[in-house]
Amino acid sequence: NQVKNNYVDDVDIDSLLDKTMLQFLEELDPHSTYISIDEMQSVSENMQGNFDGIGIEYQIYNDTLVVVNAITDGPSEKIGIKAGDRIIRVDTIQVAGVGLKNSDVVKKLRGKSGTEVEVEVLRYGMSKPMVFDIVRGKIPLHSMDVAYMVNDEIGYIKINRFSATTYEEFYKGLTSLKEQGATSLILDLRGNPGGYLNAAHKMVDEFLDDGKMIVYTSGKSRPKREYTATSEGEFKKGDVVVIVDESSASASEIVAGALQDNDRGTIVGRRTFGKGLVQRPIELTDGSKVRITTQRYYTPAGRCIQKSYENGSKEYRKEKYERYLNGESFHKDSIKIPDSLIFKTLVTGRDVYAGGGIIPDVFVPVDTTGTSPYFLSLVRKGIMNRFALEYVNDNRELLKEKYLDFKTFKKSFDIDLVLKEMISYAEAKELEYNEEDYMTAYEAISIRLKALIAQNFYGFSEFYEVFNELNPIYKEGISILNDKSKYKSINLSNKYR
Repeated sequence: NQVKNNYVDDVDIDSLLDKTMLQFLEELDPHSTYISIDEMQSVSENMQGNFDGIGIEYQIYNDTLVVVNAITDGPSEKIGIKAGDRIIRVDTIQVAGVGLKNSDVVKKLRGKSGTEVEVEVLRYGMSKPMVFDIVRGKIPLHSMDVAYMVNDEIGYIKINRFSATTYEEFYKGLTSLKEQGATSLILDLRGNPGGYLNAAHKMVDEFLDDGKMIVYTSGKSRPKREYTATSEGEFKKGDVVVIVDESSASASEIVAGALQDNDRGTIVGRRTFGKGLVQRPIELTDGSKVRITTQRYYTPAGRCIQKSYENGSKEYRKEKYERYLNGESFHKDSIKIPDSLIFKTLVTGRDVYAGGGIIPDVFVPVDTTGTSPYFLSLVRKGIMNRFALEYVNDNRELLKEKYLDFKTFKKSFDIDLVLKEMISYAEAKELEYNEEDYMTAYEAISIRLKALIAQNFYGFSEFYEVFNELNPIYKEGISILNDKSKYKSINLSNKYR
């Protein structure tokens, strides 16, 4: 009040208090944080697994909101909104040709469940706009990107975070894959920043035998708590590969560490982020929240995988990028682990390591060989994305006639014919064609473009099913599961040092 009443200029007190709270908490550790009232809604939606809205996946193309997919059983699909529709008006506000941003879309289309919004739509092949009155509803925010069969025996599941709905989504995906014949599984946790510990605990329970340790937590003011497996579980038998990278953190590391320590699965990829702290949310009187670190978690073998934060939050967050500069992203020998941080797995007694993330059983370096300046320009300038969207919109009916399902598309779609069109499209956007660069990155360009076309025509799940063919970590995981002797030898004799 003294500052508000006496300071020489007007001051935004709330903003100052937010900054002060953030700075104070960052002095404790990088994961204790303050969540302002303005941030609460998006944080809550992300972790609860749903939001109120009209139920579309979209892209902004040529300053126009284009529907990529109407979410199944969502409000938009139920009243007839289709992929390729261009939304030009929301209620009384024109949204085409006005410099539309993603934040604008969220503000205009989201709203309380049960409220109504009117949208005006341009549809390909129709001479006049169409008007739809959409009643907003609860829209699921999925944490499982995709679950599909790689071949007759190997199933694949990708989880993007651990939210309130993650276990239910995962369980549904896992049981579906088993029904399709999956006897081995790839669990993809690349880029997964974590989330709820309980979701990770319940996921691991599907793989471990009754009584096996999954994780335990301990803190100064909180007693040790152990999380163990039960007799229930859909995948107690069968080979498991978990693929991870430097952005796999927190709950992702709980899953990887539990399966590694119990010799239940093979971890493939690169060293994970290294977050071994547990936060408890505390609501403040104004509706904002603080997340305070109250415990550390430990893998079944007793490892704390929290990396050092003694040099402050900024350096802490930069560390995963510095791995690229110091060579760790390319050479496993660049990882130096002191003897004091070596632990033993609980069944075979293999060496595993503490002190900064989960070190995989099989290291896969960053691959920079199949790229080129031309390819990077196609991606960074958004040319490939825009071309794929435009191609699908212009050829949607033809694609429907030719490819009755995704399996047919994946097997027989001739990307080479489309690549010629994209090169011309890129030249029209003032990106000069370079034959040598194009051939160097041919595989990356062709697979990425095919994946983007699949995404715009079918959905985001199909994008991953095509795009994964480009990822060396994924391919290594498939290779290991296809070779039973290789899988067993890794689990029994891995020595990482």
